[in-house]
Amino acid sequence: MENKEIIEDVQCKIKAIKGVEDTYIVTEKDREKILALEKEAEGAVLMGLGIGDNRGIKEVFNCQVIIAFTTNMEYVWPEGSNVVLMQYGEKVGEDVYDPEKLEECKKCKDMMVMGNLVIYRNAVPKPKDAKKEPLTVVLPPQKCPEVECACGVTNVVLGSPSTPTDEYIREQMGLQTGKGQGTFIIGFNFC
Repeated sequence: MENKEIIEDVQCKIKAIKGVEDTYIVTEKDREKILALEKEAEGAVLMGLGIGDNRGIKEVFNCQVIIAFTTNMEYVWPEGSNVVLMQYGEKVGEDVYDPEKLEECKKCKDMMVMGNLVIYRNAVPKPKDAKKEPLTVVLPPQKCPEVECACGVTNVVLGSPSTPTDEYIREQMGLQTGKGQGTFIIGFNFC
């Protein structure tokens, strides 16, 4: 299979995922702009109370091919935490989407639940320590089994872009922001 055919096959696999609407191949010019947007976004999380570390996007941008895609409300986010709160190198919170696990967390005295975000009270340092070591909001890389099985690809990684990157991608695709819509960026290498 030639590289162009592999990319087309991957786009078809992405579009076949429930809740995916469209795809966009990220160009070299886009890469530069998105990396700059992500760098800016690192300091603007939690209303300035923390810093961002979008590890998913960083890994995606180490790949040979990068494809953005738009999603609607039917899209099912990858399993596992999409947001992890870190401080002093330790996990102090994460998002939880499993309703049963979320109910268990609500019953635990050592956990504080805000929406789908669970904070581990015993792991969070006192506010006076926050200036020394601010909270880091980590967006970890995710897997995408639907693409991992494609012929000719390796090192598949999925990342969730920051709001400015989401807006930039939509602009490049000629789309307006809509309620319940989102974007993801996937990267892979050729075998």
